[in-house]
Amino acid sequence: MFMNFRRVKKCQFLQLISMCCIMSVLMVCWEQVDHHVVSHVKSYSYRYLINSYNFINKSFSVTREEADSFGSFPFLINHDNICADSDVFLLLFVKSSPENLERREAIRSTWGNQTYVKRELGVTVKVVFVMGIHPDQHKRSALQKDLYAEDEVHGDLVQQEFSDTFHNLTVKLLLQFRWAHAKCSHARFLMSADDDVFIHMPNLVHYLQSLSQQHVQELWVGHVHRGAPPIRRKDSKYYVPVQMYQWASYPDYTAGAGYVVSGDVAAKIYQATLSLNASIHIDDVFMGMCAITVGVSPQEHVYFSGEGKAPYHPCIYEKMITSHGHENDIRYLWRVATAPEVNE
Repeated sequence: MFMNFRRVKKCQFLQLISMCCIMSVLMVCWEQVDHHVVSHVKSYSYRYLINSYNFINKSFSVTREEADSFGSFPFLINHDNICADSDVFLLLFVKSSPENLERREAIRSTWGNQTYVKRELGVTVKVVFVMGIHPDQHKRSALQKDLYAEDEVHGDLVQQEFSDTFHNLTVKLLLQFRWAHAKCSHARFLMSADDDVFIHMPNLVHYLQSLSQQHVQELWVGHVHRGAPPIRRKDSKYYVPVQMYQWASYPDYTAGAGYVVSGDVAAKIYQATLSLNASIHIDDVFMGMCAITVGVSPQEHVYFSGEGKAPYHPCIYEKMITSHGHENDIRYLWRVATAPEVNE
């Protein structure tokens, strides 16, 4: 028995030595090893062992003039009186694109129906669709005429003259927080969502009302990504070169598909946008960079689905708040999710 015990110990010792050798090789060759698992191990090691993002203040700080330049595009459509009400409970930005008229109409007739929210839920919610201009010059002129006509009817569009592309999503984030500061700083909560997101508005309002009664501050809630590594594959739309962001891990951030911040956090994020280099085109990540510079941390909420699409089932939709990836079924979901049997 004694000899067997010694053999086990020797075997474990050899395994430990082997593992140390492998890890040493990986550490030496880390930059040359471009593997999904390795990048995540490296990212998590950075996030949970080093756990310092002081470099953001040092490396991304710019002058006020430089920071302003990232979002200094002229407005083509704007409104001064959307938040004229003194008791705006929630300012809800929907990130849309010029050609997505059908999605906007579906939202206006379902979860984004402000009249319904006021009548049934007793709070004032302002829904604002934010966008740039169509990247295709041949389609731009006709679409722009349609947008002016759409806004003439609904009065809920805010548009700046930047190309509405994936790589300008950070510009759209700047538009939201700077517009909120200028036009709706008294809103108790601010939400940002994609135009293919389904929001269970009764659940969202009830959740935020419970927080408001507790006078909650420092709120930033959604589906949280922790220790996410930069994508270095050039064939990915999320590709970020080392020259743009050289570190192993992003700060924690919430999925941009749908998240909520309290009014005090919205003000802090606005201030952060006035001093940071916004050239990184992943808007979720830039939000995390802004937040960490002002001492705000995201909070995970299981009923914010992030990038996921929640399948319809009464047990799910009785609790859920957001579900992503709904391009054509928002009206159906709204009808079944707000049916009496769901709320019983």
